[in-house]
Amino acid sequence: MHKVTKEDALLYHSRGRRGKIEVIPTKAYCSQFDLSLAYTPGVAYPCLEIEKTPEDVYKYTAKGNLVAVISNGTAVLGLGNLGAMAGKPVMEGKGLLFKVFADIDVFDIEVDETDPKKLIEFCRQIAPTFGGINLEDIKSPECFEVETELKKMLDIPVFHDDQHGTAIISAAGLLNSLEITGKKIENLRMVVCGAGAAAISCSRLYVALGVRKENLVMVDTKGVINKKRKDLNKYKQEFITDRDIDTLSQAVKNADLFLGLSAANMMTKEMLASMAKDPVVFAMANPNPEISFEDAMSTRNDLIFATGRSDYPNQINNVLGFPFIFRGALDVRASTINEEMKLAASQALAALAKEPVPDAIAKAYNVDKLSFGRDYIIPKPIDPRLISCVAPAVAKAAMNSGVAKYPIKDFDAYKKSLDLRLSDHIRKVGNCNEI
Repeated sequence: MHKVTKEDALLYHSRGRRGKIEVIPTKAYCSQFDLSLAYTPGVAYPCLEIEKTPEDVYKYTAKGNLVAVISNGTAVLGLGNLGAMAGKPVMEGKGLLFKVFADIDVFDIEVDETDPKKLIEFCRQIAPTFGGINLEDIKSPECFEVETELKKMLDIPVFHDDQHGTAIISAAGLLNSLEITGKKIENLRMVVCGAGAAAISCSRLYVALGVRKENLVMVDTKGVINKKRKDLNKYKQEFITDRDIDTLSQAVKNADLFLGLSAANMMTKEMLASMAKDPVVFAMANPNPEISFEDAMSTRNDLIFATGRSDYPNQINNVLGFPFIFRGALDVRASTINEEMKLAASQALAALAKEPVPDAIAKAYNVDKLSFGRDYIIPKPIDPRLISCVAPAVAKAAMNSGVAKYPIKDFDAYKKSLDLRLSDHIRKVGNCNEI
């Protein structure tokens, strides 16, 4: 893997056409007649049809394949509150990933507004443009309020990827880790280092999968979230432990799972050594994990270890989820992305990791072979099978849970159509080390 330098990144974004995305026409525009159809007077006819039958907006416009990536820049990557404008490169990058991996069009929208109520109202007002809304890089706890209220107001999918994307992907890794270690999820002793949006969403989803709340300990910058604390917001209060402990090192002792969504170097080698047999460590602080891969591997040889980085095994990468989750949701015109759809995505990803891996994928990562095990608990982001694995699972879950307005009748045909949506680079996976 090539290490990314500042110079590389700035040149990538600035050379040629600035930025990472553009808008292109999808209809003919070469003649006067074409232009008369595209705009006046021809455009009046679809307008009148939509006025009569609002659902026809999906027939005559791009709404059904258009997602808004919306941010106010208050929690940009691991960099903090950089503001709306400084967050724009991230939102453009999200648009690129949506398009390359799932053929979904994106308008990135950076909103200079920190008041959650005003941000909610802004999103409500622009929602008619879009088939779905991906909220991004909005700080906790405001992000919970923004997503919750918009889901009540709107009949299109609203999804805060910083919360649910991380939860869905890591849950897939957890399911496979449990299979490898032979541990039961209901007996799992879990420590969550961090108490922001991703940590709380992961914890909620893991509980939905079967983790017992009494076996979960959450730790924030002030220590263990326990009954002694008087400074807890309502989201942290969901995860108050009854255990009489105060520190991360106390919480980690004899734990089966360490879920890190905090900051670099929070976990010491001594803490890792104190964990139970066959521990699972998801150290996902960005860009440097709570404990380095090298320190972790030198401490335990019975460890399953994952990070958010692409240069180590078992990358928990949100691109494994959001393009395909939205693809499935858009294709059945789901009114929301619910728990059933999230769990279906996790289970589909877990199942794909157990399938034989094409040699071209291993080649793209400069390894001889990839197969299910401690160093491969989750698929690689460039696996071209992801779209036809995850999107149908999400679509089926939407249909089964009653939120699909346009059910799919032929899933075999649907899967074939999904493969055609992939970019050429992803379809021809041997070339994907360029991505």
